[in-house]
Amino acid sequence: MERISWNEYFMAQSHLLALRSTCERLSVGATIVRDKRIIAGGYNGSVSGSVHCVDEGCYIIDGHCVRTIHAEINALLQCSKFGVPTDGAEIYVTHFPCVHCCKSIIQSGIQKVYYAEDYKNHPYAIQLFKEAGVDTEKVEVNPVELGDRSAEKTDFVYQLLNRLQQTSNQEDFAELERQANKLFSSTTS
Repeated sequence: MERISWNEYFMAQSHLLALRSTCERLSVGATIVRDKRIIAGGYNGSVSGSVHCVDEGCYIIDGHCVRTIHAEINALLQCSKFGVPTDGAEIYVTHFPCVHCCKSIIQSGIQKVYYAEDYKNHPYAIQLFKEAGVDTEKVEVNPVELGDRSAEKTDFVYQLLNRLQQTSNQEDFAELERQANKLFSSTTS
């Protein structure tokens, strides 16, 4: 049996962490690694002890959910909380980091960002990573290794997000909600 690569292994960990997400808009996971050892993990969700978006809905201001802490920030804060240094580490994220996470990654001393999916890759984040000498690399992961129908679910989430941004039509939203319920409620063995 052939073993998966280190990149596939750590990215699979990030996808597993994303399954803990409480965000309704996009599930993201992040794994911080130093010397081929996982030092922290995070997923996007609410502040500890607060209500979750999956229970109360998103709290949107200027198009962003302010209730949610991004996966990368949660992983970095876990390192901070337990005194684990991140200088020279690498981070594996299910989606390309936003500008705010990009800045935090740079400031933490992380030297390389691996990501599985492009997601609104902001030109300023790309520029900042280059200026700071932080390498970014897209890592392909076989969806079969991550669970049944994960590629279909991921594609659907992207379609849903794109359509929600382009329309406020309640009929369109109701149809998307029906499709999501059908897709995510189906069980397989």
